[in-house]
Amino acid sequence: MSDKKYWLFKSEPFKFSFEMLKAAGKKGTQWDGVRNYLARNNMRAMQIGDLGFFYHSNEGLEVVGIAEVCALAHHDTTTDDPRWECVDIRYHSEIPKPVTLADVKANPALEKMALVTSMRLSVQPVTPDEWQEVCRMAGLDKAP
Repeated sequence: MSDKKYWLFKSEPFKFSFEMLKAAGKKGTQWDGVRNYLARNNMRAMQIGDLGFFYHSNEGLEVVGIAEVCALAHHDTTTDDPRWECVDIRYHSEIPKPVTLADVKANPALEKMALVTSMRLSVQPVTPDEWQEVCRMAGLDKAP
């Protein structure tokens, strides 16, 4: 049985898009700039190899791909404040079709998903059942 956890990372595509993550290559990039304690604590709970949906917020409002955690929580170098930490993530895979917020909200199986209940949270947990359902909606034959 896997101990892998699942997450959702939200970003405004004009600031940092899934294509930018893809361009960062295997090294990945810091998921920096998060200034919410719950989102920070979610990152502290992440393990290398955990997967997360990459969600474009404000523009698009849709899950557009899958990212992988590639470095554990560490100091966020965009601030001198020691309270703020981040993980590093890298591109994992494409999805065949984006899953819109409207589609998520319309699916009764996802009514308790943080994307629906905690809309403003930038780093969210995703349950294994939610992961499987969103992957199915995205057209993936087998969820990673």
